[in-house]
Amino acid sequence: MTYTEKGISTFPRYLYLNIYAFLLLFLGVGAALVPCYKVLNINIIGGIGLIAVQVIATIVCLKNSYKIFHSWQDKKRKYRILMERNATDLHPETFKTFLWAPCGILLVKLVLKDLGRSKEYKELRKTRPPFKEFLDLSCGQQKTVVYINDKMYAPNDGHN
Repeated sequence: MTYTEKGISTFPRYLYLNIYAFLLLFLGVGAALVPCYKVLNINIIGGIGLIAVQVIATIVCLKNSYKIFHSWQDKKRKYRILMERNATDLHPETFKTFLWAPCGILLVKLVLKDLGRSKEYKELRKTRPPFKEFLDLSCGQQKTVVYINDKMYAPNDGHN
Protein backbone atom coordinates (compact mmCIF):
# COMPACT_ATOMS: atom_id res chain seq x y z
CA MET A 1 0.00 0.00 0.00
CA THR A 2 1.49 3.37 -0.96
CA TYR A 3 1.36 6.51 1.09
CA THR A 4 -1.26 8.03 -1.20
CA GLU A 5 -3.59 5.12 -0.46
CA LYS A 6 -2.97 5.27 3.29
CA GLY A 7 -2.48 8.97 3.65
CA ILE A 8 -2.32 10.92 6.82
CA SER A 9 -6.04 11.60 7.19
CA THR A 10 -7.00 8.74 9.46
CA PHE A 11 -8.21 9.03 13.02
CA PRO A 12 -5.29 7.09 14.59
CA ARG A 13 -2.79 9.31 12.74
CA TYR A 14 -4.67 12.42 13.80
CA LEU A 15 -4.40 11.27 17.41
CA TYR A 16 -0.72 10.38 17.01
CA LEU A 17 0.32 13.67 15.41
CA ASN A 18 -1.72 15.72 17.88
CA ILE A 19 -0.76 13.86 21.05
CA TYR A 20 1.01 16.95 22.41
CA ALA A 21 -2.07 19.06 21.74
CA PHE A 22 -4.18 16.62 23.75
CA LEU A 23 -1.58 16.64 26.52
CA LEU A 24 -1.63 20.44 26.67
CA LEU A 25 -5.42 20.46 26.54
CA PHE A 26 -5.66 18.09 29.51
CA LEU A 27 -3.00 20.04 31.43
CA GLY A 28 -4.82 23.31 30.77
CA VAL A 29 -8.19 21.95 31.84
CA GLY A 30 -6.59 20.27 34.85
CA ALA A 31 -4.82 23.47 35.86
CA ALA A 32 -8.08 25.37 35.59
CA LEU A 33 -10.04 22.90 37.70
CA VAL A 34 -7.63 22.54 40.63
CA PRO A 35 -8.83 24.71 43.52
CA CYS A 36 -5.30 25.76 44.55
CA TYR A 37 -6.40 28.16 47.25
CA LYS A 38 -8.26 25.36 49.04
CA VAL A 39 -5.71 22.62 48.45
CA LEU A 40 -2.78 24.65 49.75
CA ASN A 41 -4.78 26.49 52.44
CA ILE A 42 -3.19 29.85 51.65
CA ASN A 43 -4.35 33.24 52.92
CA ILE A 44 -6.25 35.55 50.59
CA ILE A 45 -3.22 37.52 49.33
CA GLY A 46 -1.15 34.41 48.59
CA GLY A 47 -4.23 32.80 47.10
CA ILE A 48 -4.70 35.62 44.61
CA GLY A 49 -1.09 35.25 43.43
CA LEU A 50 -1.53 31.51 43.10
CA ILE A 51 -4.77 31.96 41.17
CA ALA A 52 -2.97 34.38 38.82
CA VAL A 53 -0.30 31.75 38.15
CA GLN A 54 -3.04 29.16 37.65
CA VAL A 55 -4.87 31.37 35.12
CA ILE A 56 -1.66 32.12 33.20
CA ALA A 57 -0.71 28.41 33.08
CA THR A 58 -4.21 27.53 31.89
CA ILE A 59 -4.18 30.16 29.15
CA VAL A 60 -0.71 29.15 27.92
CA CYS A 61 -1.62 25.45 27.79
CA LEU A 62 -4.95 25.98 26.06
CA LYS A 63 -3.55 28.51 23.57
CA ASN A 64 -0.71 26.21 22.52
CA SER A 65 -3.08 23.25 22.35
CA TYR A 66 -5.30 25.22 20.00
CA LYS A 67 -2.33 26.19 17.83
CA ILE A 68 -1.29 22.54 17.44
CA PHE A 69 -4.81 21.37 16.64
CA HIS A 70 -5.22 24.26 14.20
CA SER A 71 -2.07 23.22 12.28
CA TRP A 72 -3.61 19.96 11.00
CA GLN A 73 -3.96 21.15 7.39
CA ASP A 74 -0.33 22.30 7.43
CA LYS A 75 0.78 18.91 8.78
CA LYS A 76 -1.05 17.16 5.96
CA ARG A 77 0.62 19.42 3.41
CA LYS A 78 4.08 18.87 4.92
CA TYR A 79 3.48 15.12 5.04
CA ARG A 80 2.67 15.09 1.33
CA ILE A 81 5.73 17.19 0.50
CA LEU A 82 8.07 15.00 2.56
CA MET A 83 6.64 11.86 0.99
CA GLU A 84 7.06 13.22 -2.54
CA ARG A 85 10.61 14.49 -1.98
CA ASN A 86 11.77 11.26 -0.36
CA ALA A 87 9.85 8.69 -2.40
CA THR A 88 12.83 7.47 -4.42
CA ASP A 89 15.82 8.46 -2.29
CA LEU A 90 16.05 9.70 1.26
CA HIS A 91 17.12 13.34 1.47
CA PRO A 92 18.01 14.05 5.13
CA GLU A 93 18.07 17.83 4.62
CA THR A 94 14.31 17.80 3.93
CA PHE A 95 13.69 16.53 7.48
CA LYS A 96 16.07 18.92 9.25
CA THR A 97 13.55 21.65 10.13
CA PHE A 98 11.08 19.11 11.51
CA LEU A 99 13.51 17.75 14.09
CA TRP A 100 13.26 20.92 16.19
CA ALA A 101 9.78 20.40 17.63
CA PRO A 102 8.07 17.37 19.19
CA CYS A 103 5.20 17.47 16.68
CA GLY A 104 7.69 17.65 13.82
CA ILE A 105 9.53 14.63 15.17
CA LEU A 106 6.28 12.66 15.16
CA LEU A 107 5.69 13.72 11.55
CA VAL A 108 9.20 12.60 10.57
CA LYS A 109 8.67 9.22 12.23
CA LEU A 110 5.37 8.77 10.42
CA VAL A 111 6.84 9.67 7.02
CA LEU A 112 9.78 7.32 7.54
CA LYS A 113 7.40 4.54 8.57
CA ASP A 114 5.30 5.04 5.43
CA LEU A 115 8.45 5.03 3.31
CA GLY A 116 9.53 1.77 4.95
CA ARG A 117 12.63 3.44 6.39
CA SER A 118 11.88 3.65 10.10
CA LYS A 119 15.45 2.65 10.96
CA GLU A 120 16.76 5.81 9.30
CA TYR A 121 15.40 7.95 12.15
CA LYS A 122 18.45 7.27 14.33
CA GLU A 123 20.69 8.73 11.62
CA LEU A 124 18.40 11.72 11.09
CA ARG A 125 18.32 12.40 14.80
CA LYS A 126 22.08 12.85 14.80
CA THR A 127 21.62 15.97 12.65
CA ARG A 128 19.76 17.71 15.48
CA PRO A 129 21.85 20.34 17.23
CA PRO A 130 22.73 19.89 20.92
CA PHE A 131 20.19 21.35 23.34
CA LYS A 132 22.29 24.44 24.22
CA GLU A 133 22.79 25.25 20.54
CA PHE A 134 19.08 24.65 19.98
CA LEU A 135 18.24 27.22 22.67
CA ASP A 136 20.74 29.73 21.28
CA LEU A 137 19.33 29.37 17.77
CA SER A 138 15.70 29.40 18.90
CA CYS A 139 15.90 32.29 21.32
CA GLY A 140 18.43 34.42 19.48
CA GLN A 141 17.84 36.99 16.80
CA GLN A 142 17.43 35.50 13.35
CA LYS A 143 18.21 37.10 10.00
CA THR A 144 15.34 37.42 7.53
CA VAL A 145 16.14 36.57 3.92
CA VAL A 146 13.76 37.05 0.98
CA TYR A 147 14.19 35.32 -2.38
CA ILE A 148 12.79 37.03 -5.47
CA ASN A 149 13.44 35.38 -8.84
CA ASP A 150 16.26 33.31 -7.33
CA LYS A 151 18.02 36.45 -6.01
CA MET A 152 18.59 36.71 -2.29
CA TYR A 153 17.73 39.96 -0.53
CA ALA A 154 18.43 40.56 3.14
CA PRO A 155 17.51 43.64 5.17
CA ASN A 156 20.27 46.29 5.21
CA ASP A 157 22.44 44.50 2.65
CA GLY A 158 22.54 47.45 0.27
CA HIS A 159 19.61 46.44 -1.96
CA ASN A 160 16.56 48.67 -2.24
